[in-house]
Amino acid sequence: MIRNLDPSSERFLASLERIQQTLERANRQISSGLRVNDPSDAPDEISDILKLLASLSRSDQIRTNLARVRSEVRAAEDALETAIKLVERARVLGSQGANSTQTAETRRIIAGEIQGLLEEMVTASQAMINGRYVFSGDRDDAPVYELDPSQPNGVSRQFIPQATRQIQHPSGTTFSASKTAQEIFDSRNPDDTLAPENVFAALNGLRLALENNDQAAIETALSSLRLAGDHLNIHLSYYGLAQRKVESAIDFAHKLEVQLKTELSLRRDADLTEAALEIQRAKMHQEAAYASHSATPPRSLFDYLR
Repeated sequence: MIRNLDPSSERFLASLERIQQTLERANRQISSGLRVNDPSDAPDEISDILKLLASLSRSDQIRTNLARVRSEVRAAEDALETAIKLVERARVLGSQGANSTQTAETRRIIAGEIQGLLEEMVTASQAMINGRYVFSGDRDDAPVYELDPSQPNGVSRQFIPQATRQIQHPSGTTFSASKTAQEIFDSRNPDDTLAPENVFAALNGLRLALENNDQAAIETALSSLRLAGDHLNIHLSYYGLAQRKVESAIDFAHKLEVQLKTELSLRRDADLTEAALEIQRAKMHQEAAYASHSATPPRSLFDYLR
C-alpha cells in the first residue's frame, strides 16, 4: 500500500493552510478596516454587533423624522407670528373705525382692509412645508379652511381635523408637536359653536360691523380680537416648547449615535497595526515552513512501500 503523503508532508501542508488563512484574514481586515467581516470571524460577538447596527439604523431614521418635524414646527411658528401681526393690525384698524368721527364710507373702506387681513389669515392657516399642510393634523394633504365671507366666521371648514400623530424620541418615549387649524384659528365650544376667542370670527365680525357702520358691534369685535390675540400667543408658546423638545431630541439622537458607533467600533473594527504585524509574522512562519520542508531529505519509492 502506498500512501499519498507522509506525516511530515501532511503537517507541512496543514501548517501552510493555517498560515494562508491568517494572511487572508489579516489582509481582509486591512482592506475593509473591520475585524469582523463575516459571522465566522467572531461567532460569539455577531449577535451584539447586529443589535448595535439595528439600533444605529433606528436612531438614524428617528433623527431624519425629527428633522422633518423641526421644519414643520418652524413653519407653524412662522405662520402664527404672521397671524398675531394680522390681529394686531386689525385691532389698530378697528380702533380707527371705532372713532365716532368716522363716516359710514370710511368704515366701509376699513372693512375692505379687514377683508384682506381675513384672507391673509386663511392663508396662514394653510401653511405648508414639503407638501404637507402643517395645521391639517393627520390629513395633511389638504387645507382645513377656505375663505367664505358668507359664513359667520368668514370661512368654510372642509373637514374636522384630528392631530393624533406622536413623535418618536430616540429614548423610546413619544411626544406631540402639532395643533390643528381648528384649535388655533377656529376655536369652538363643546357644542361646535364659535368660541369667543375664535380668530376667524373676530376678524369677520369686525369686517361686518364696519360695513354695517355699527359702533357697538365694532367695540364688541375689538374685544373678541383681544381674546383672539391672546389665544394665538398661547399656541405660539406651545410651538416654542415643541421646538425645544425637537431640538433636544435631535441632540439626544446625535449623542446616542456617537455612543453606539463607539461601541460598534470596539466590537467590529480592526486593529490595523496588529493586522499588519500579523501579516509579517505569518510571512515569517511561511518562509520558515518552506525552509524547513526543503531541508527534509527526499524519499524514494521504497520509503512508501509497506
